[in-house]
Amino acid sequence: MTFTQTALILDFGGVLTTDLWASIRACAHREGLPDEALLDLLHHDHEIRRLFVALERGDVSQTAFEARLAAAAGISPDGLLARMCATLEPDEAMLAAVATLRDGGVRIGVLSNSWGSGYFDPYDGYRLEDRADVVVISDRVRLRKPEPAIFALVLRRLGVEAKATVFVDDVAANLPAARALGMGVIHHRNASETIVELGHRFGIPLRVAGRVTSRLTD
Repeated sequence: MTFTQTALILDFGGVLTTDLWASIRACAHREGLPDEALLDLLHHDHEIRRLFVALERGDVSQTAFEARLAAAAGISPDGLLARMCATLEPDEAMLAAVATLRDGGVRIGVLSNSWGSGYFDPYDGYRLEDRADVVVISDRVRLRKPEPAIFALVLRRLGVEAKATVFVDDVAANLPAARALGMGVIHHRNASETIVELGHRFGIPLRVAGRVTSRLTD
């Protein structure tokens, strides 16, 4: 089999980390709210959703967003974004797989819809600039997924064509725009499934929970 993919672009939260939505649910639970309360506001409340998109694009400050979300939820705004990510941790299996792929010659990009710039930096400690060839954070470029322009930007910075690239995201709504540009896409549900699929796509053996994915030969 001939492997044509030479680059991998990955989301950050929920792909290179543990489940972001689970962390937000845990925050709501600690605040005495229904587990889905904060996610419901982020995804379904028209005003909060508009502000969330603006936060990702760098058009609203972290503190201003926290104030509005906290008011809607009836909780304290102090450090709310950090509280929402309090149980988020590195997904070591995914990070190890990415390192193996990069060592094997695959160019790596990280493409993340951020939570703005300010007191809270969810990327702190992850050394993304050391782990990837290109890092694109939404509020720094004033674009966000799934806007086609942000995919075009990361491809340009990586110096690769869409057809040579695989894009991984845990948010299914972000995949069609990448696919429309010609990228291969993987909907990330858990590290084991994604790592197996990456091993197949790139033809590089990757370790999954004590075993190694086999290289495809046909």
